[in-house]
Amino acid sequence: MGNSKLSTVIKKGAEANLYLAEWHDRKVIIKKRLPKKYRPPRLDEQIRTYRTVHEPQLIHGAKQAGVPTPLVYQVNVKEATIIMEFIEGKQVKELLNGQSEKERKHVCTAIGRAIGRLHKNGIIHGDLTTSNMILDPEERIVFVDFGLGEKTDDLEAKAVDLHLMKRALQSTHYRVAQDCFNAVMDGYSSIIGLGDTREVLGKIEEIESRGRYVADRKT
Repeated sequence: MGNSKLSTVIKKGAEANLYLAEWHDRKVIIKKRLPKKYRPPRLDEQIRTYRTVHEPQLIHGAKQAGVPTPLVYQVNVKEATIIMEFIEGKQVKELLNGQSEKERKHVCTAIGRAIGRLHKNGIIHGDLTTSNMILDPEERIVFVDFGLGEKTDDLEAKAVDLHLMKRALQSTHYRVAQDCFNAVMDGYSSIIGLGDTREVLGKIEEIESRGRYVADRKT
């Protein structure tokens, strides 16, 4: 990883490990995709290569769309690593439950606007949880971890993205989940427009009804 000093693993994920490190006197995050033994070696290499190349492209695209994201300093395709800016601040996950109703609405509306900008520019985040959003010292909500993202204008993909956001709120912030999601969708519609937002909400309802059907079949 050249000229970097690994200090500690800060996250072990299903897709990659994150390391907090110093690189050229900068505090950085190094994301390294490790080989998966359950995949055939050639397929595993193709997947890790694709995601290592694709994620920085999505991060750059998000930034162009007006969504704060980390700076990418270096991509090493051979080692399947990305060196990127360490974002100072707190995860929205750590903040939301302790905020006032007014503060939560402000944050969630801003999140919705950011998601709207992503979707308007054909970017699907792929892992919309409050763990992947950081409120920085400048009061910006910075989106991180685009490792499962994709570039598409598909309505279903947008609905799945927002459905995951809704589920994440219900899981981690269940007491205020509905109010938070309503604020997210208010922010989203201010960017996307009411008509397109209704289409996305309709698709979310369809996705949820599929889940209920599967659950009913199992009982």
